[in-house]
Amino acid sequence: MKFKFNKNGNNNFLAKAKVAIIVGYFYQDIGDKLLSAAQETLAKYGINANNINVFYVPGAFEIPLLAKKLASQKLSNKNLYDGIVALGAIINGETPHFEFVCNECARGVSDVSYQYEIPTAFGILTTNNMEQTIGRAGGYKGNKGEKATMAMIEMLYLMQQVDTQTF
Repeated sequence: MKFKFNKNGNNNFLAKAKVAIIVGYFYQDIGDKLLSAAQETLAKYGINANNINVFYVPGAFEIPLLAKKLASQKLSNKNLYDGIVALGAIINGETPHFEFVCNECARGVSDVSYQYEIPTAFGILTTNNMEQTIGRAGGYKGNKGEKATMAMIEMLYLMQQVDTQTF
């Protein structure tokens, strides 16, 4: 058997899903563009707007802690959130700070996925300058908010398929 999310045939896939979006607001205008694309992508697959919770944190470094807290939330012995999307930007400066923040943020977000088995998408731009950042937040490189959200949706689909299969 082959398992792959059909992007054209699952318009109501998220009808019952609940998703958390975490936005680092250090670069507010970039975060807003990423968020808008994420929300549009979720709507395309039938999510109820009331089932999207958006949380704003000061910067990308703070995203993993909140992602972990949200992933640990339960409702009737079930995960409160079906998926989490992390959005923000880290732009390289003159010091090694960029490397530390990028590495810890990426590790923290991936740890949440592994520990809680909740699709947690990394939509945090890690760029060398503002031009590259703008290019990935709806500019010449598309919008990584959409791409990260799509990755979360596809992983949610695959996780559900694995949970319901008898191999």
